[in-house]
Amino acid sequence: MHGATHECFKMSVVPDSYDKPRLLRAAFAKTTAAALSLVLFTAGVGVSPASFAVVGSRTPQAAGDAGPAAAPSKPAPPPRVDRSNGTTASGPVRVQPPRMPFYVVTKGSTTLYVLGTLHVGFASDYPLEQPFRQRILAALDASPTLALEIAPDELLLSQEDVNRYGMCRSECLIDYLPDSMWKKVEARMRGNPEPLKELRHTRPWLASMLIETYDTLKAGFQSEYGTEAQLQNVYMRARGKIVGLETLNEQISTFTRLTSAQQREMLAQDLVQTPAENIADVKELHRLWRIGDADALKAWDDAKSSKLARNKALAAQVDNHVVYQRNQRFTARMVQLAAPDKPVFVAIGALHLSGPRGVLELLRKRGFVVEPG
Repeated sequence: MHGATHECFKMSVVPDSYDKPRLLRAAFAKTTAAALSLVLFTAGVGVSPASFAVVGSRTPQAAGDAGPAAAPSKPAPPPRVDRSNGTTASGPVRVQPPRMPFYVVTKGSTTLYVLGTLHVGFASDYPLEQPFRQRILAALDASPTLALEIAPDELLLSQEDVNRYGMCRSECLIDYLPDSMWKKVEARMRGNPEPLKELRHTRPWLASMLIETYDTLKAGFQSEYGTEAQLQNVYMRARGKIVGLETLNEQISTFTRLTSAQQREMLAQDLVQTPAENIADVKELHRLWRIGDADALKAWDDAKSSKLARNKALAAQVDNHVVYQRNQRFTARMVQLAAPDKPVFVAIGALHLSGPRGVLELLRKRGFVVEPG
């Protein structure tokens, strides 16, 4: 994805008097916060986007779940017994949680448990009787500290800041984009006038996120079933603390410091494919995450990024800024938190883990031993 820049993108602050109905403004702020969460892989926040509603869609099945197959003409299959209550003829079936990418990272008596997360999901990803594999639950219980990308307390402030730094009082998106790209935005949002009206007031980096979020919501994913939200539900350790590996300001600055050209590259990539193709990509990401193979996730993402890049140089810059510089920050702060005989459970976006510039390799370079969990 995205790249370091020495040019700070100039922002205007959206004043409290921004001329919109209060409820509509609040709804859009919630959606922008959800968008930041989805794209940056921050902690999951339960959001019910009103302004960015999906029009005329129906929720598909979870990725990897096959839809109803056409029945063969001969021979006719035997009548199917309804097992929706979780039973078979021999008794209850225990639904298994997905594997998820999970690693045990050690250096002497210092231990980091590293879980690759997905910040949206389905209820079926976290079975009520056991939302995570036993090995993951045991590691969580053994850890006095749970480290997420952003501390939950800071996320409470995220909606206002995203609104402030990602939106303009004027319809600025039209000014940032060439006519050909703006026409693509209009075509993408055809039939959804309210979201398009809101997009007019966004900077390109936020417009990119919102369009990606729109496709994700259309696929039926929900942020309340993001991994971080579910981890916090089960992290009941007495005196345990939850911390962030970066601040909210650092995370938002990842985008506000992008040049206009880099922001346009982000948006251009989101407009390359049809909504159906983008939804298929989200489902494939979800499928690979459930399998738990971080290397496969990285290979898939590299291939996708190469295909979508409109300008290879700009795309590499954006990747460097949004992914790789943050990997270095995550790694440094994980090491700062680590201490002998005091395990730290780290939960970060799965696409941050693998590859030569991924968090796991950066930890190896610091002398840690990384083993699949």
